[in-house]
Amino acid sequence: MTEHDALFSEPLLLLAGAVIAASVFRKLGLGTVLGYLVAGIIIGPFLHLVTDAKDIFNVSELGVVFLLFIIGLELKPSRIWQMRRDILGLGMAQVLVTGSVLAAIAWWAGLIDWRGSLVAGFGLALSSTAFALQILADDGDMNTRHGNRSFSILLFQDLAIVPLLALVTILSNRPDVPTDSMVSDLIASVVAVAGMVLAGRYLLTPMFQIIARTGAREVMIAAALFVVIGAAAIMEAVGLSMGMGALLAGLMLSESSYRHELEADIEPFRGLFLALFFMAVGMSLHIHIVYEHILLILIAVPAMMAVKAALIYGLCRIAGSSRYASSRIALLLAQGGEFGFVLFTTAAASGLFPQATASILVAVVTLSMALTPLLAVISRRLTAEDAEEDKLEEDFDGAGADVLMIGFSRFGQIASQILLAGGRDVTVIDSSADRVRQAARFGFRIFFGDGTRKDVLIAAGIERADLVAVCTHKKEVTDRIIDMIQSEFPSVRIYARSYDRIHSIDLRKKGVEYELRETLESGLLFGRRILEGLDMDGDRALAIADDIRERDEERLQLQAVEGLAAGRQMLHNKPVREVKPEPLMKPKNKAEKREEEEDMEDSETEVSL
Repeated sequence: MTEHDALFSEPLLLLAGAVIAASVFRKLGLGTVLGYLVAGIIIGPFLHLVTDAKDIFNVSELGVVFLLFIIGLELKPSRIWQMRRDILGLGMAQVLVTGSVLAAIAWWAGLIDWRGSLVAGFGLALSSTAFALQILADDGDMNTRHGNRSFSILLFQDLAIVPLLALVTILSNRPDVPTDSMVSDLIASVVAVAGMVLAGRYLLTPMFQIIARTGAREVMIAAALFVVIGAAAIMEAVGLSMGMGALLAGLMLSESSYRHELEADIEPFRGLFLALFFMAVGMSLHIHIVYEHILLILIAVPAMMAVKAALIYGLCRIAGSSRYASSRIALLLAQGGEFGFVLFTTAAASGLFPQATASILVAVVTLSMALTPLLAVISRRLTAEDAEEDKLEEDFDGAGADVLMIGFSRFGQIASQILLAGGRDVTVIDSSADRVRQAARFGFRIFFGDGTRKDVLIAAGIERADLVAVCTHKKEVTDRIIDMIQSEFPSVRIYARSYDRIHSIDLRKKGVEYELRETLESGLLFGRRILEGLDMDGDRALAIADDIRERDEERLQLQAVEGLAAGRQMLHNKPVREVKPEPLMKPKNKAEKREEEEDMEDSETEVSL
């Protein structure tokens, strides 16, 4: 294969592998991360379709960089300050304790000398930022307690790479390295971080304001990529991780008015490069090394992960985490990390242990990464009972009101204002701990709990409520709640938020007393305001909105009986060329409806509105 052919064939192979693996493994419920890993192993070590995994790995690290930039955008400096105890306390304890214990085990087993054992132990103490954060994001756990603590530990691990690389220099006793290099590197790191903070505060927002005035979207995208990659390159130049620079850049822009646009611009690149990163990890697995040292690796991988998980669990419990949160953190961070590759390669080049030992350690880290998605699935199932115990400990003292509202996202928050203004008491339960804490600060009677569980609903006062308002934003969750309420509390009246038109029809078939599509009324109001903005009389615009609402209700009733395609003739689906107002359409008799439907049958495309 020529170099020109490889330029096109390899990207095609990687893209095809990513698409197929992500689809199959997502369908199996195993997550996309494991799919990318398997695709990389098949494309690389097994079929040898792509042999230059190192270059791909170097490029794909941009996925981790973009991921941390987006996380920085979603955080704020004030929140990082609130997490300082977990970062400097729990994070530091995890690296020191885990690294020391793993180093002692390696030395006691007689695998390498004490200097090599220190490097190996602390290298294995680091976890994979990419794997852990991607799994947290996929599971929607970034803002949970165990998600915050996992992120704090990972953040300190990124900081720890600088002193660990310095440790390699000290242990190697290389005469060509100045003794004051560690101090100068530390000073350079501090200066670089300070410069990043100042640039983010005084330069980035004005720069994006100037670029936004040009109206060129491609320039805004280029500027976003420039900021992220530039910040990563600066941090790497002073010995810090690229991800640390991207995180700082995101934090500096987290309060900018351009935050959402930047996130939308970077998100496609993050997803693509992160998928490439996971595939590169799979491709970098040296099958021949695993085969030659199969017994050692089969012992080392589970032993390392077990010791690491046990130590992290104990440290989290000491730090005050629940059994559930401690278990999730321990199993999530039990793998080795990508920084271990850098540390082991540097140590081998410095003569602290042979290259063969570095290759074995890299294989151990890679296999532990490959096991992480499966471990995450297992952890969710094994800790489900503990999660239930945590929820049962929630205090429902004072619960019970006229209305029990389940779900307090944007829809529920707006609806609650109407109820409270109408003088009705409302008890709210929600499964998001962060949302509960935030709402409680504003004085809402809100409790943490899972609305799909009978005991939680009883504790929240469903037996005393006049009505239950199901305001959850996921269709499948809403259906489970309604099915359970109708089964266990058949006399309770249910009002529900529906996801779309099909969901509304399903809810009506279930016998829900009232349902409302989450976007119906806002869409009607928005269209009405547009008409008024085009100088139409307000009363006429209101009458048109009322007519559309009535048509929509009539279509729903027809569709519930005849199927989704029924009632198409009621839609205003053709462009109006005349601007002069016309009188509202009068209701048609059955003959007129049939005639109009026949006229439209050949030209109209079926839609679900």
